[in-house]
Amino acid sequence: MAPVTERGESPLGPGSRALRLVVGAQLRRLREAGGISRQRAGYVIRGSEAKISRLELGRVGYKQRDVADLLTLYGVHDPREREEFLNLAQQASLPGWWQKYGDVLPSWFEMYVGLEQAADVIRGYQVQFVPGLLQTADYARAVILLGHPSTRARDIDHRVSLRLARQELLTRPHAPRVWMIMDEALLRRPIGGGDVMRAQLQHLINLTELPNVTLQILPFQVGGHAAAGGPFNILRFRDPDVNDIVYLEQLTSAIYLDKPADLDSYLMVVDRLSTASMSPVETRKFLPTLLKNT
Repeated sequence: MAPVTERGESPLGPGSRALRLVVGAQLRRLREAGGISRQRAGYVIRGSEAKISRLELGRVGYKQRDVADLLTLYGVHDPREREEFLNLAQQASLPGWWQKYGDVLPSWFEMYVGLEQAADVIRGYQVQFVPGLLQTADYARAVILLGHPSTRARDIDHRVSLRLARQELLTRPHAPRVWMIMDEALLRRPIGGGDVMRAQLQHLINLTELPNVTLQILPFQVGGHAAAGGPFNILRFRDPDVNDIVYLEQLTSAIYLDKPADLDSYLMVVDRLSTASMSPVETRKFLPTLLKNT
């Protein structure tokens, strides 16, 4: 996938394409393991080689009959394994829950929400605001108002609701591991005022108790650091055939990267940031001190 600045459709497309990537990668692995050509697979589902390619790249939805026939061709006969795969394929073909927020969800961010829901690990660095997955409702409202000062109250409420709905993945079964590095500056910037910021800091303290959430603070004393280019997120997926994706958000667009050279650069940066930051244990000790002084 080449870098994409989102204003229209991207190679991944919005929403449920994230799950389609996973399903498609699994179908490709099964086909290749069986030494089966795309042409033969296409014939079995009454389609073409090109259709198999589109299915494996996650560019189209999945018909249950087609998937069932492919599983049979690929030698997947265990009823439980077939049922799990068919359920996943069905989910990948349905609109995501976030579709109902289409009036406030730009296409370039809609894709990220879908990828976020499918991710197994979410790592990131933020310098200005607490990451969206970790925000309280009041803090989120204050941040959203900064970017949309003249927006109707109803639309602001809808945006806040979307942000809180995204956070449900933190406590769902098979929740992703979320590992965020936050610059100390964003924790000292009183977004929304003192009361809002104190509640936000307490919320971060509570989140450190979740087994799948790791927080680190990059302190002022570090000075210059590796993330000179600004904030970013790295999404990793459970299926090894789906590449990691780097997400870079801009004011009215976003860039998605998955070329190995780009990924290696950002993974190196996040590892260096982690080494330079307070450890997770030190961060848990520092947050209450910061709260007391806010």
